[in-house]
Amino acid sequence: MIRFRLAEQIEKLQFKQSRRITIQEVAESTGVNRMTLSKILNHKGHSTGTDTLDRLCTYFGCRIEDLVEHVPDELDAA
Repeated sequence: MIRFRLAEQIEKLQFKQSRRITIQEVAESTGVNRMTLSKILNHKGHSTGTDTLDRLCTYFGCRIEDLVEHVPDELDAA
């Protein structure tokens, strides 16, 4: 399963800038729909396109592996 680390990136940016970062602000700055960001944050297993990932990496100044990670399914681990 793919796990998004969007919440962690928002937290890092908030700490770095010493202010609150809203989903609306990320949406406006990246051009990514707020509902898409909400689904990435709240819906396990949500799928999104590479354009969205590219925009988020650019906004946060991070690498793709800082934003997305692969977590083996429980069945694969057995």
